[in-house]
Amino acid sequence: MSDPMEPMAKMQEELERLRVEAESLRAELDETNQGVVALYAELDKQAEQLKEASELKSRFLSYMSHEFRTPLGSILSIARLLSDEMDGPLTPEQHRQIKYISSGARELSDMVDDLLDLAKIEAGRITISPAWFDMVDLFAALRGTFRPIVEATEADLVFEDPEDMPRLYTDDRKLSQILRNYISNALKFTPRGTVRVSAHIHGEHEVCFAVRDTGIGIPEDLQQDLFKDFSQLDSPLQKRLRGTGLGLSLCKRYAELLGGHVGMESKPGEGSVFFVILPHTLPEAVAHAES
Repeated sequence: MSDPMEPMAKMQEELERLRVEAESLRAELDETNQGVVALYAELDKQAEQLKEASELKSRFLSYMSHEFRTPLGSILSIARLLSDEMDGPLTPEQHRQIKYISSGARELSDMVDDLLDLAKIEAGRITISPAWFDMVDLFAALRGTFRPIVEATEADLVFEDPEDMPRLYTDDRKLSQILRNYISNALKFTPRGTVRVSAHIHGEHEVCFAVRDTGIGIPEDLQQDLFKDFSQLDSPLQKRLRGTGLGLSLCKRYAELLGGHVGMESKPGEGSVFFVILPHTLPEAVAHAES
C-alpha cells in the first residue's frame, strides 16, 4: 500500500525546485538590471561629453571667425586704398601684387564666413526669416553678383528665365547662399564651357533649383561624401583653388532648415548638376521653430 504522504512530498520537492529556479532567475535579472543601469549611465556620460565637445567646437569656431574678421577687413580696406592710388601712383607690378593680396584676403574672408555659419547652425543660433519673393528678382541679383567673376573667366554663366513660376515664401537669403555656393563651385570646376542656372516646378508643392555645368565632372566613388563637412575633391583644380570644404555641407544644412533637400548627378568629363528642392511655402512649424 502506497504512502499517502508521497504525492505531497513530491509536490513540496517540485515547489522547492521552482523556488530555487525563481531565485536564480531573480538574481540574474538583478545583475542584468544593474548592468543596464550602468550602461545607461555610461551612455549618458558619453552623450554629455559629446555635447560639451560639440559646444566647445562651436564656440571655438565662432571665436576664431570673429577674431579673423577684423584683421581681414583691415587688409581689404588698405589694399583698396592702395589700389585707388590714394597715396600716389603705383607701378603695374605694384598693382599686380595688391591684387594678389586682395584675392587672398577675400578667399580667407569667405572661409571665415563659412566657419561662422557652421558654428551658428551647430549652436542652433541660425535665424530663418521667410518672406514672399519672385524668382526673377532672385536670379537678377545672382546675375549681378557673379558678373565680375564671369568676366574674368572663360566660362559662360546662363540664367534661364523662370517662366510661369509661383512666388515663393521662404528665406531668400538662405536660398541665395545655396545657389551662390553651387554656382561658385560650378565655375571653379568649369574652366571653359557653360554653367546654367534654372528653376522648375517639382511635384505639386515644391520647386527645384538646379545648377548644371559642363565641367570636369565627379567620379561616382567621391559623390557620396560631397555634402559632408570639410569634404573636398582630389583634383588639380581643387589643389589650385582652395576652400574650406564647407560650402556644400552648408547647402545641405540650409536646405533642411528650409524644409527641403539637396542632391547631385555627375559624370566625369561631362559635367555635373547640383540641385535643391524646396517647398513653395516654408512650413509654419519650421518658420516658428527657427525664428
